[in-house]
Order: sequence, then C-alpha cells, then structure tokens
Amino acid sequence: MRENKNKFLIGKLKHKYLQKMLSEFVSTTHLKDDRVVVGSNIGEDAAVIDMGDKYLIAKTDPITIVTDEIGYYAVNVNVNDVVCTGATPKWFQSTILLPAKLTDEDLIESIFRKIHDTCKSLGITVVGGHTEITAGLDRPIVIGSLLGEVDKEKLVLSSGAKVDDLIILTKGIFIEGTCIIAREKEVFLKEKGYGNQFIEKCKNYLYDPGISVFKEAVVSNDNFTVTSMHDLTEGGLFCGLAEIAIASDLGLLIKKKQINILPEPSELSKIFNIDPYSTISSGSLLISINPEFARDLINLLAKNGVESEIIGKFTKDEGKYLILDGNNREKTMIYTEVDEITKIV
Repeated sequence: MRENKNKFLIGKLKHKYLQKMLSEFVSTTHLKDDRVVVGSNIGEDAAVIDMGDKYLIAKTDPITIVTDEIGYYAVNVNVNDVVCTGATPKWFQSTILLPAKLTDEDLIESIFRKIHDTCKSLGITVVGGHTEITAGLDRPIVIGSLLGEVDKEKLVLSSGAKVDDLIILTKGIFIEGTCIIAREKEVFLKEKGYGNQFIEKCKNYLYDPGISVFKEAVVSNDNFTVTSMHDLTEGGLFCGLAEIAIASDLGLLIKKKQINILPEPSELSKIFNIDPYSTISSGSLLISINPEFARDLINLLAKNGVESEIIGKFTKDEGKYLILDGNNREKTMIYTEVDEITKIV
C-alpha cells in the first residue's frame, strides 16, 4: 500500500515548500510578461503590473473560516493588501461558493448586500464575479479579487524594508482572531460563564478596533516615505514580521514588552490556550520607516485615532529573528505559517 504523504496542515503552506513551488512553476524561466513588476514572492501579497503612467495592483484572497459577516471580511482582507502597496482600491470581483444544504435566500442576500455596501463605503466598484451552490461544503466560501492603482513613485513593497528601519505596529494584535472566535464560539463562551457584554465586545472587534487598515495605510503613505507595510493575516504578528524579513533579506530584533495585546484578546488566548502572537490579526498593520521619522508618524496616526508603537527594528543579519523577552533576554523568535485559530474553529 502506498504511504500517505499528505502531511499538510490547515492554513498557509510552509514558506520553504511554497518557495519551492514558486521556483518550479512561477519562475523567470517560464513565460513572463515584462510588464509584471512584482509577481509571486513570499511576503508580497499583491502583484504589480506596469500600465504606463501608473501601476495596476492585483490581489486575491479567500474567506474560508467565518460565516457571519463573510461579505464584509472578503472585501476588507483584499483591500488591506492593496492599500499596503500604497494603492487606491478600485474594482472588486468575488467567487461565492454556497453549501448545498444550508443555503437560502437570506444567506445569499446577506452576502451580496455586505459585499456591495462595504465596497460602496470604500469607493470601490463591484465589477463582476460568480456565484454557485457547491456540493461538499459545510459553510459559505467567498474568494475576493481586487484591483487598484498607484502612482509609480508611491508604490510600497514588503521587500522595501532597510537595515535599521524601525517597525511600527498599529492598534495591537489578535484583532481579527478575537471577532472570529466570539462569532464562531459564542455558545462555548456562554457555557464557560462569559456574559453578553464580553462576547459582544469581542464580536465588535470586527469594527472596533476593526479589521481594516485602510486609514492608517493611507495616512502613513500620504505623509511619509515608508519602506514597507504589511497586514497581519494568518500566522499573526510573528509570521507577518518574518514575511517582511524574508522579502527584504533582513533579520529582526523585536521587543516583546512593546507589543500591545488588548484585554479581550488576552482573555481569549487564556480560555483557548492559543498563542496571541501567532493568531490571525487583520486590522493590525506593520510599517517600517527610517528612525528619523518614526515618532512623527506615530504622533500623526494618534491624531487620526490610530494608536501605534515601535516594537523593534530590522537588522542586517538575514534570517536571524530575535526577540527580547520581558527581562530583555535575547531569544529566537519562532514563527509558524499555521495559524493558532485553526486549533479551535
């Protein structure tokens, strides 16, 4: 009998294996359009295509975990990656896959309404997509695709971080994970004795502090020369930090005590025994910037209602990821591509 070699876990592919696939199937030895400025690379979450006077930004991302508010999630996770390139999001499409036994008119209308209302609020035009009832699903899946555009001189890449750039983290971590857990595990939390006030506050993390990084990305790139921006998705903070470092061929020195874990995420991490530093956190933005301008950017973000803090810097030691614990002891920063939230939802 043939041995089962399928040892893949739920979530992102391991970076080393993904890089192998990219090298074999998306390399420069294959057919390539010279207008593709940025294609498939670890850490780069959107493609960049030269359209003459501007760059076209192309992004796709699915929502596979949540069911509640899935249309809102689908738009925002794609918007986050587009605005992290400095671009303005313009045109959205979606593929909506619906479970055969659980779909009714209310579900369909809810997803359509949330997609259209969210796009309208962000000045994005819905230009098409595809919807079908699909066998074998136990929940809806929405795959978003978003196009944007950016002036060439305003393009920002994850690979743009420089040695000694300071790293700014906005809001705190474990934002998206908090609202997902509260919405998917509400009954469990009530059984554990947690009241409606706590659960509703966790649910509302979707909006406050919110999973969107639109405002802080625009404020940062419009007023400063930032060298990289990166939204924290699967794998959370530590994976996001590693992805910028990988893309930029740099190392890291992070101060753990500077990382803001908000009260509700802190409580949930204890309840479910999960690592908050490795839990999905759309809504948290990493920004790298020349040390000379870091404090000015933090002050400007605060004036715009976004709290942020310097959590470390990039170093010249490629592949060396260090973190200072609460006692300033130096340790290796261990990251994983497999998100902690996959243990419980």
